[in-house]
Amino acid sequence: MVLRLAREKARAGAPAAAAVVIGADTAVVLGDEIFGKPLDEADALGMLARLSGRTHEVMTGVAVWDGEQMRACLSRTEVQFREIRPDEALAYWQSGEPADKAGAYAIQGLGGVFVESIAGSYSGVVGLPVYETTALLREAGISVL
Repeated sequence: MVLRLAREKARAGAPAAAAVVIGADTAVVLGDEIFGKPLDEADALGMLARLSGRTHEVMTGVAVWDGEQMRACLSRTEVQFREIRPDEALAYWQSGEPADKAGAYAIQGLGGVFVESIAGSYSGVVGLPVYETTALLREAGISVL
C-alpha cells in the first residue's frame, strides 16, 4: 500500500518539464491493523492505547520518478513503545502534534517520549528514509553530495 501511494504521489507531483520527483507514504502496522493519520481525538487516543507497551512496524514507501523510470523501495522499522498512560495520550493529543501523523505520533517530536527502542531506520519512521532515498537518487544518476 505505501509503495503504491508513494509511486502515485511521485507521478502526481511531476511537472510537465523534465524533473525528478520524490514521493513517500508511511503507515504504522500493528498485527493486521494499519494505522494512518487519525480521524479525530478518539481515533488518535485509540491508536496510542493499542500501541502502548507494544512493538509495531513502521513502513515507509519511497519512490523516485524521473519522467521515464519509476524507482521505489520500502523501509521497515520496528518500534517498541513504553506503556502510555491515558492522561499522557490526551496531553499529547492536545499538543496538536499527532493530528496529521501516521499512528498518531511523531518520533522526531514530543511523541519520541513514548519510544523505548527502534530496530531499523529512524528517518524511515520520521517519514522519508534517507538511506533508501539516497540510493534511489543515485540509481537515477543524481548525487546528493
